[in-house]
Amino acid sequence: MDSTEAFVMIRGGHVDVTLLGGFEVAMNGDLASWDAPGTGKGQLVGGAMDLAVGARSVRVMMAHTTRDGAPRLLRRCALPLTAPGVARRVYTDLAVVDVAPSGFVVHEVVPGLERAALEKLTGAPLAFAPDCRVLEVPRELAGGDDD
Repeated sequence: MDSTEAFVMIRGGHVDVTLLGGFEVAMNGDLASWDAPGTGKGQLVGGAMDLAVGARSVRVMMAHTTRDGAPRLLRRCALPLTAPGVARRVYTDLAVVDVAPSGFVVHEVVPGLERAALEKLTGAPLAFAPDCRVLEVPRELAGGDDD
């Protein structure tokens, strides 16, 4: 489909789930993904704003910290918002975190990373799901044999 049809789908509420890149996510689900001053990338305004408000579920993929080690999961976003309160799950290079009414809930953590270390790398309180587990790379992505 062309971009016109794609935007009709998005703006018409016909997208169930979207996966977006992000710069910051707040514990209430606010998403900042379009402007990161100082990165040299400039403003990245585009279809992400439409997807963020048009999809039924927004999931975000990003690094857990900046290159300087600053957290990207925060109490409040410092960067301009793409959309308020839309993020439901965040996939980082360290963990899989849901955005719940009470804040961030960790469901999976990379092997070898202790809870206390993850908390130090996060700019907001973390709760850990009762069934929180070690993140496992799917066999087909880990170079396992195909049966």
